[in-house]
Amino acid sequence: MKALLRTPSAHSSTAVLAAASSRLRFEDLPPQVVTLARQCLLDVLGTMLAGAREPAARILADFTGAEAAGGPCTLVGMPGTAAASSAALVNGTAGHALDFDDVIGTVGHPSVAVAPAALAVAERTGASGRALLTAFVAGVETQARIAAAVGPAHYARGFHSTATFGSFGAAAAVAHLLGLDTPRTTTALAIAGTQAAGLKAVFGTMSKPLHAGRAAANGVVAGELAVRGFTSADDILGHAQGFAAAESDAFDARALSPSFGDPWHLEEVRFKTHASCFLTHASVNALIALRAQDGFDPGEVAHIGIAVPPGHLDVCGIPEPRTGLEAKFSLTGTAALALVHRRATPDLFTDAATADPAVLVLRERTAVVPDPSLSGPVAEVRVALRDGRELRSAGDMRAPAWTDDPAEQDDALAAKFTGLAEPVLGPERAALVARAVAGLAGLDDVRVLCRQLRA
Repeated sequence: MKALLRTPSAHSSTAVLAAASSRLRFEDLPPQVVTLARQCLLDVLGTMLAGAREPAARILADFTGAEAAGGPCTLVGMPGTAAASSAALVNGTAGHALDFDDVIGTVGHPSVAVAPAALAVAERTGASGRALLTAFVAGVETQARIAAAVGPAHYARGFHSTATFGSFGAAAAVAHLLGLDTPRTTTALAIAGTQAAGLKAVFGTMSKPLHAGRAAANGVVAGELAVRGFTSADDILGHAQGFAAAESDAFDARALSPSFGDPWHLEEVRFKTHASCFLTHASVNALIALRAQDGFDPGEVAHIGIAVPPGHLDVCGIPEPRTGLEAKFSLTGTAALALVHRRATPDLFTDAATADPAVLVLRERTAVVPDPSLSGPVAEVRVALRDGRELRSAGDMRAPAWTDDPAEQDDALAAKFTGLAEPVLGPERAALVARAVAGLAGLDDVRVLCRQLRA
């Protein structure tokens, strides 16, 4: 029997946002937004490739039977293929397994939720590079506007915004690739919204990267059901028992603008240089700067004091990390690693490195102090030495990526991608992927890129 289609109200909060997403065209995108979208995709492909070797991704691939089941969609960094929803699930989890992917304020990690969903459906449909870029931007802008409308109370309650807002973003991207109109995009967002879940209690475990994979898969399921006539709520965002009412204390529908731009939220993206929670980056940078001083000896450290905004402790406040995953969400653990090794790269976040006696000694000498006068991704560090001297440093991660020189940013991201991709693909294929992404706007069929991503 053919499904009886409902037509959601064109005036609902969700429909207003769906209209902006479904109407977006590549020609609407300013050059800097296209550049950032391309940079985001290269960055997240690198984290997917490296993350495919992590236990979380391997366990999930084994559980879903994705590698054996076959299908048209690439499992990034793995030899098999899968159905679109399974590929999005595995690739999204892999992309977040290292916690090395990009961030936007209260949005969370935008690319790792949107890109795996968009890539899977683009590959299945043979979409162009321009279509992929446009859908990706539509997805990120959608989730960012929902984050702005719902406000910070959602995250403060314990919800992981990558999982929740990411489900909406992935659905918007998939709906765009499938050519859904405003009513069906509204439905896709509603299907995504009723699936959206993820709790911060699991930070420091494999379940955190699962959030990204589930968000991506939720988006694929939402779009594929909506295109087939599946029904859902007319206004999942503004309903009295909808997403905002259930999962936050406020809802500002004015943030759900009827068209994208002014601002472009993608311009708020920040790329990670350390493979840990973004809120540890300011203190890690400050300590690496101190470590680089001539004559600095970690063995002479008597005490480390780190002042951070109070909310940081709810996100990365694990005081005594036992595993490499827990260390990513530990201000004390990342501080000790940074002083011992002068870096916080993926290879350091292992159980063995976390239990290194040199690291443990410094961790035990580190105290984190919540400072209400501080706000944003910042930290102030004081290091007391045995000879009585006190060294001070500060870190500030508030500047978004677009304030940097685009060419310099390209170089930095290319180096990061190479380091992540070459061990999986080898130098030649890693270079091919980087060139394909650089020329994505001129690529007629995304499958050319996807084939190069298989191990």
